[in-house]
Amino acid sequence: MGGLFHERPTQWGLRGDTYLWDELLETLADVALPKNRDQIENILDSAFRSATGKSLAFLDEIEIRRFAHGGMSSGGISGRFWRENGFPLIIERFLRVN
Repeated sequence: MGGLFHERPTQWGLRGDTYLWDELLETLADVALPKNRDQIENILDSAFRSATGKSLAFLDEIEIRRFAHGGMSSGGISGRFWRENGFPLIIERFLRVN
């Protein structure tokens, strides 16, 4: 699945989103591509929950200290970015490959 993360988005939600993207890339780099959309959605949801300790479903914003590297929204994770841009981009890439 790592190949789905190599091209980074051009816009982000909050400053911590870039670090979460990199962590998810590293976490999922050697995971085989699943067979269908439901499976990839489950993998992404699980990886997000594992990385943040929160479910993406109702998350607005959260601060993750390990992603804080200075600046106003440093360490901030935007649930909206991941629901509307980040994961849809990954799923779109997956669907093109399959």
